[in-house]
Amino acid sequence: MSVLLSCHWNFVGIIITLSLGPSLPGRADDSTGEYYSWQYDNSHVRFNSKQTQCMDIPMDLRLCYNVGYQRMRLPNLLDHETLPEVRQQASSWVPLLAKRCHADTQLFLCSLFAPVCLDRPIYPCRSLCEAVRDSCAPVMESYGFPWPEMLKCDKFPIDNDLCITVQFSDPKNTPQPGPNNICPPCDNELKTDILRDQFCASDFVVKLKIKETTTENGDRKLLTRKRKKILKLGTLNKRELREMVIYLKNGSTCQCHQLDQHQNDFLIMGRKVAHKFILTFIHKWERKSMSLRSFKYFHCPSFHSTFQ
Repeated sequence: MSVLLSCHWNFVGIIITLSLGPSLPGRADDSTGEYYSWQYDNSHVRFNSKQTQCMDIPMDLRLCYNVGYQRMRLPNLLDHETLPEVRQQASSWVPLLAKRCHADTQLFLCSLFAPVCLDRPIYPCRSLCEAVRDSCAPVMESYGFPWPEMLKCDKFPIDNDLCITVQFSDPKNTPQPGPNNICPPCDNELKTDILRDQFCASDFVVKLKIKETTTENGDRKLLTRKRKKILKLGTLNKRELREMVIYLKNGSTCQCHQLDQHQNDFLIMGRKVAHKFILTFIHKWERKSMSLRSFKYFHCPSFHSTFQ
């Protein structure tokens, strides 16, 4: 038996196709707002009873505000119970959308971070998780992050259960990363919203000059000059920034045209991963479109990152 869940997705105008299996391990009681959520975990269904509420998706939840529906439920399907927690955890994923690693990335992530407000929770199908993971994990790895445990695909239901399926299976809609592509941290549009999203997802942001680049174990190694203008320090100290060496993950197998001319000033953003400074964003400093003052007005959530 099959059933169609009609949602007006603004960004593609799709209909989510759901497959209904012989049993539905979950129910809702709208009179009390209580539901029993279900998750797949090593082939075992796990039940949780929590009070739920429906609310409008706020404009500052940038990952999902334009996903195509207006109402979400809390707790969400990742057990985030408050909007401030959802905002912060979701903000770590916003830069991934700009990389367009898979056409269903927003659909998959928002089904978990901001699930549509229906009479029962609807999880993404395992096949949807696997499709997004296979396309986006290489991009995440270029930033020094593995696919997180909380999104392990075998936790999600198989396609003959009630779940959200893949919408874009056409390869032309999903660019595949390869050795001839531009390195993800080097492929950025200079737009205010992209700068803000990258700024908030980064541990450090600096304006600097690069002294030289070398390769090391397949990564590109950036030796920086000591003089830097700190725009965001995060949990790092000034001595770490002054002596930092930055790594572009897998940089020896992809293109980064910004590194062809070291005499330029660069806007550099990155994260500290396992005692290494990993490059997540690089762009030539553009005086006409960048100002040091503008970065002071970027307000970011203060919770811990999803990836830590």
